[in-house]
Amino acid sequence: MNKFLLSLCFLVALFFPVRSFAQDASSVGGNAETLEGKITTVSEEKTIEVMGNKQLYQKLEIAIAKGSLAGHTITVENGNQPLANIVHYQVGDKVTVIRTSDPDGHDVFAVNDFVRRDKLFLLLLIFLAVTLLVARWKGVSSLISLSLTFLIIFKVLLPLLANGANPILIALIAAVLVIPVTFYLSHGLNHKTTVAIFGAWLSLIITGALAFVFIRFVHLSGLASEDAATLSLYKPGLLNMQGLLFAGIIIGVLGILDDITAAQASVVQELKTASPKIKKWDLYKKAMNVGHDHITSMVNTLILVYAGAALPLLLIFVDNPHPFSEIINYEFISEEIVRTLVGGIGLVLAVPITTLIAVMIFSQRRAKEPGLPEDAPSAHV
Repeated sequence: MNKFLLSLCFLVALFFPVRSFAQDASSVGGNAETLEGKITTVSEEKTIEVMGNKQLYQKLEIAIAKGSLAGHTITVENGNQPLANIVHYQVGDKVTVIRTSDPDGHDVFAVNDFVRRDKLFLLLLIFLAVTLLVARWKGVSSLISLSLTFLIIFKVLLPLLANGANPILIALIAAVLVIPVTFYLSHGLNHKTTVAIFGAWLSLIITGALAFVFIRFVHLSGLASEDAATLSLYKPGLLNMQGLLFAGIIIGVLGILDDITAAQASVVQELKTASPKIKKWDLYKKAMNVGHDHITSMVNTLILVYAGAALPLLLIFVDNPHPFSEIINYEFISEEIVRTLVGGIGLVLAVPITTLIAVMIFSQRRAKEPGLPEDAPSAHV
């Protein structure tokens, strides 16, 4: 239970730097203040015309719970300005409100967004409960592993990147630290996990080399996305956007590398345990037969994950008057292609690399200890 509480504390604590960063970003460029409150009354609601377009208009009474006006009730108009997306707010909704001043010094309020923390925290608790219920104590180590990964990312990686550190160097160092810590916590202190770690490291080196080459070869600036462009304006000249693109690719493959390398190392170990006298080449071929299925499912999963994350982006290809050959030249499209294919190559190569390392390690150990029981690797590292 202590491990579970430690894991929970790590995960919950990580919400605070994210939230504070969002609040800092919302006040860039002026003396804006972010308030939080609850809608108590919708005093007026109708459809109005703004710049020739009809849209929803609401007058909201909001009881402020957080900020310099805490304890006060303010009136805010929603939909009185031309916006692409007018949200329909209701009584009871918790919202954030941006407070600014007009040229005469009077307060100006605008509803910014919903307060989502409570619902996100509930989802987090559900995730923790389901993981513990299904995986039991193995789930606890997995949660601690996840917590430490987020801790390294939010407390080490992101602060260093925000201060202008070299993204390529920082991403590689973070990956080198994350892999052994999370692998051993998730899979135990044994030879199988050690093999998986070395397989992941070698695969990561290949992925990093490909990413470094093709980001420059394809002439990617790292500024294709709106978020990247905004970030570059937020800290002009401080951030290496190409390096951040590289770091994103490296961090993106870490999670799937865990699954692939650990699975292949386990396959080799089990095959060797079942047939102690099997030759290395036969062991490699049998393990790769399983690995081929793993590669097939992994590639499909990888493509579907990227497709799901970039679904709005993919809609550009539907009923577009421009030819496909022109569309893929757009930088924001090319960036996603490079990200997907480079990551995919590294993940596919992780299978034969890890299998080869596992065959060499387990064959050597079985030759020395022919009577070694199946779970013996856990006793030696």
